[in-house]
Amino acid sequence: MIEFHPVRLEDRSVIERHTMPSGICNCDLAFANMYCWQAVFHSAWAEVGGFLVIRFQIDGGERIGYMQPVGEGDFGPIIPQLREDAHAHGQRLRIIGLTDEGREMIRRMHPGEFAFESDRALEDYVYRADDLRTLPGRRYQPKRNHINRFTAEYPDYRYEELTPDRFQECMALEREWRKVHEGHTSELCAEQRAMQRAFEHFDELGLTGGCIYVGDRLVAFTYGSAVNDHTFDTHVEKADTEYDGAFTIINKCFAEHLPARFTLINREEDLGLEGLRRAKLSYHPAFLQHKFQAIYLHPDELACKRLWLEAFGDDEAFVDSFLIRYYSRRRVLTLTEEGRTVAMLHLLPFETELGRTTYIYGVATAESARRRGLASQLMRQAMTLIAERGDDAAFLIPTPGEEWLREFYGRFGLAGDTPVTFQSEDGFDFGTGDAATDRAMIWRRDTTSPLPESLTATFRR
Repeated sequence: MIEFHPVRLEDRSVIERHTMPSGICNCDLAFANMYCWQAVFHSAWAEVGGFLVIRFQIDGGERIGYMQPVGEGDFGPIIPQLREDAHAHGQRLRIIGLTDEGREMIRRMHPGEFAFESDRALEDYVYRADDLRTLPGRRYQPKRNHINRFTAEYPDYRYEELTPDRFQECMALEREWRKVHEGHTSELCAEQRAMQRAFEHFDELGLTGGCIYVGDRLVAFTYGSAVNDHTFDTHVEKADTEYDGAFTIINKCFAEHLPARFTLINREEDLGLEGLRRAKLSYHPAFLQHKFQAIYLHPDELACKRLWLEAFGDDEAFVDSFLIRYYSRRRVLTLTEEGRTVAMLHLLPFETELGRTTYIYGVATAESARRRGLASQLMRQAMTLIAERGDDAAFLIPTPGEEWLREFYGRFGLAGDTPVTFQSEDGFDFGTGDAATDRAMIWRRDTTSPLPESLTATFRR
């Protein structure tokens, strides 16, 4: 097992020896972020084979993840050590925050062993620093107009460096903002605790910041630190929304005061918040820093992936998304021959107008094992299991254009041609990829009432 160390202030030089020359723009690799969010993520570091490895608790929960190893050359050779460390904690290996290059490196050196997925809500917005400093051209005209209105209305405004004597004012402004927007100030949230830790160790963390005052009143502040030698990360930006344009002017003024060596500015992710996404896009990022996660697949998941790709020809990214989000060995029936999975189907839990409903999904047979009744064998098992556990209904969507499948599935009590709409927290497409062809055959325990005209299926965790 790898010996990891908690992220401490005295570890900054060791960690930045790897991150500063790396060229990776991921905000999670900023030392100040690692340290200030320690109470949530419990980040720890180790040097493995010449690479810096950061291990943390995903979303502050029990699952552990490993940041993309940082160092020169291919990190593929240390993947087995990371896998062993994860297994020693009773978990599978999850590598988080992979760049495009990092993902391709794993694919090349460990082909077929991982599933990959990127979450748009967690991608960092990276801007050209000069764009934020000068707001050039027609596309930034709305921003310039915003600043002109602010300076006209508040001609006595001024920009000041964020110094320790202003920290309490900043915390008070943040609390007031949170009170207005979230209705509470009694308990420090995780972000407030991270800010408090940042202010307690501002210089030691290499942080720098700025403030906007109107007269004697603080109306905006921001601070951040370097991710690498040429990328600065804005960790926090807060403003009094009663002062229209305060966010726009603190953004520009702060960028103007950053050292010229910073050619890129990372303004972090939007967390899937629509308003925040619009605001970040309005500054026209140079690029979005992808943050892929790679999950090491168990043998049964690998078998599922191989058969799925063979049987359906779906995009590999789609299959990976299904495996990461919805696959469970408790919900799959399989048939194997000589250690190889040759047939499968998945029984996914949904709620519909009919009550507790099972979706029979991904019925597949390997080409070499077809026309031998394997799908029929699995369907009989599935319908018996569905009936025995007391489900109210079941449904499946026959492959569009394969009309013979309706007769085949009809043998197991499924009937009809009912439009179905899927609902899930993440919007995963459980259908055919075309809503017009998402038409279900249905089995019901109670057959006294007619089939519904349409079906809305909501995934149940």
